[in-house]
Amino acid sequence: MGDGDRLTTLLDEQAAFYQAVASEYDDHALHFDGGDELTRAIDDFRPTGRVLELACGPATWTRQLLRHATDLTAVDASAEMLRIAAARVGAAPVRFERADLFNWRPDRRYDVVFFGFWLSHVPAERFAPFWSMVSDCLEPDGRVLFVDDAYRTEEELIEGADSPVIQRRLTDGTPYRILKIPHRPADLERRLDELGWAVTVHATGPFYWGSGGRR
Repeated sequence: MGDGDRLTTLLDEQAAFYQAVASEYDDHALHFDGGDELTRAIDDFRPTGRVLELACGPATWTRQLLRHATDLTAVDASAEMLRIAAARVGAAPVRFERADLFNWRPDRRYDVVFFGFWLSHVPAERFAPFWSMVSDCLEPDGRVLFVDDAYRTEEELIEGADSPVIQRRLTDGTPYRILKIPHRPADLERRLDELGWAVTVHATGPFYWGSGGRR
């Protein structure tokens, strides 16, 4: 099996994990100092206008985005995540779409693109193409905002600390391999700068968030 096939298999397993974990997703939340900073960062950023949320999950951030957005589109690969998200937002004006973000392309432009706890799951090989897709989603003066964490336990590091591959388990113990890249703010800013983005990344505890736009 070649490197490309191995990556495809891993991404399929990652997608299967998030489909399976949807109903218990909130039970796996990180309870560390700094999480409130992410909420404040979103409100301070004010994601107004037409907003796109990538990897929306069970609407963890969707409801907060709705406080600012005029129009909101939320995309996720998991049908179960989208079902939970739709139930949580009720009659709110959200357009939900199921899609694999590594193959998805937008059908319109947005003022803001947001993704929460997704960037750390994007493999290094797909980092530049992912940000090219984000660029295609934005209006010329559009903005981007993301929040994430760099937390990985010793038990999860099944291939060692230098590998992006970790193992996570459902509550019943079922194991899945996923990608979890522990980005560092300075390195992330530099990498995005090389791709033509002017993004500032902040960190608090295991959490980080970044905002900016194309140069």
